Amino acid sequence: MSNRIQNRAMASNPADLEFTDPLTGLGNHRRLQDKIDRLISERADDPAPFAVGLLDLDGFKPINDLFGRAAGDFILQQVALRLNAAMDDSATVARVGADEFAFLYPMVFSEDAISQKTRMLIEILSAPYDIGERTARLSASVGCSLFYSGDETTAHLLNKAETALYHAKRSGRGGVVVYTREMEEAAKRVTRIEQALRRAVSAGEVEPHFQPIVDLVSRKTIGFETLARWTDRDLGFVSPATFIPIAEERGIIAPLSQLVLRKATEAARAWPEHLFLSFNLSPSQLVDQNTGLQILSILNRTGFDPRRLEVEITETGLMTDPASAEKIVNDLRRIGARISLDDFGTGQSSLGRLREFNFDKLKIDRAFVSSILDDKPSEHIIRAILAMCEGLNMDVVAEGIEDEGQAARLEQFGCAGGQGFLFGRPSNAEATLGYLRNTLRAPQTANIS
Repeated sequence: MSNRIQNRAMASNPADLEFTDPLTGLGNHRRLQDKIDRLISERADDPAPFAVGLLDLDGFKPINDLFGRAAGDFILQQVALRLNAAMDDSATVARVGADEFAFLYPMVFSEDAISQKTRMLIEILSAPYDIGERTARLSASVGCSLFYSGDETTAHLLNKAETALYHAKRSGRGGVVVYTREMEEAAKRVTRIEQALRRAVSAGEVEPHFQPIVDLVSRKTIGFETLARWTDRDLGFVSPATFIPIAEERGIIAPLSQLVLRKATEAARAWPEHLFLSFNLSPSQLVDQNTGLQILSILNRTGFDPRRLEVEITETGLMTDPASAEKIVNDLRRIGARISLDDFGTGQSSLGRLREFNFDKLKIDRAFVSSILDDKPSEHIIRAILAMCEGLNMDVVAEGIEDEGQAARLEQFGCAGGQGFLFGRPSNAEATLGYLRNTLRAPQTANIS
């Protein structure tokens, strides 16, 4: 009996309704688990490999938003039909989430074989879907795992497939990843870092460091960007490139950000009043409409003048939820804070965002600055950005300046502000205060090192 006939039988038999997805007629999560449980039991004495996979539709939510829920349901039904038709007689496909499907291949024994089969499924799903007079297209990401040992459980296999799916989605749309031992070690390390980071945030052990931002003409420091730094008692120094993404993915970024902002504003109160403090907000914070109120509460508690605060947001953060981002920006502007667009040129937003959000400052991404001396396209892009900002009456800071040649070229082009290792590396509050005391007593020639 084919899978299609089995699914129809399930849908018509009341005893099987608890194992059936009502929208598509496929088996549900319980049906899939039951099938895997039985297969593991059958192969207990001779654990021949088999494959499990999780398939997630890329970009399905916008289809619901654009075409409506009924159209979304219709597409899910079409996806189910295509997947079911692609299964051989021994295989099983189930719907296990809103836009997530799972499959079981009892007769697939290798990583190469499951990769080939899943790429075929992605190809099948990529054909257009007719929605009335319009069409929609979908891609899918897939994570797979293979059963090798009788010690493995259904939960373990599905967890491995979930981990592989996570890696597939991080690498871009339409990817296929088969679980490896290296992924397991990486997942364990992420969990260790997450647990240590939660403890560190609770104990107040993440510290702000400060990197100077200078006037390129006078080379005088005009402000500092706040950067989070963390050294764990067991893990040692953990790079922000490692722990910041984990904080965002695991829901720790808000308390982490609040801790660092509180410590940063407490330190910055001792600086000369003409110096500003720049602080970054993550994309996930721009979705939380309480972010502006949380920042105001911290400023009130520490007594830091909000007019000395510059809040940096990225193009990607704006695109996540433009309405929420706009509310947060307006909340911050009302208390006197300035808004800066960070990493300009590397995100996905349109130039129209510059007009809609009326930024006070734009920061040119280091990717253009690093090649300004030997790459004509980078030079022209920077010139165009500077001309645009002059027309929009926006300040500009170039990031990632590492040598005098870059600084001189940027100054020649009319860029007013600069930041990078040439002027100083990020340093803790005490070293930053010492740097300021030294530079106030003498011409500013010293760098923070």
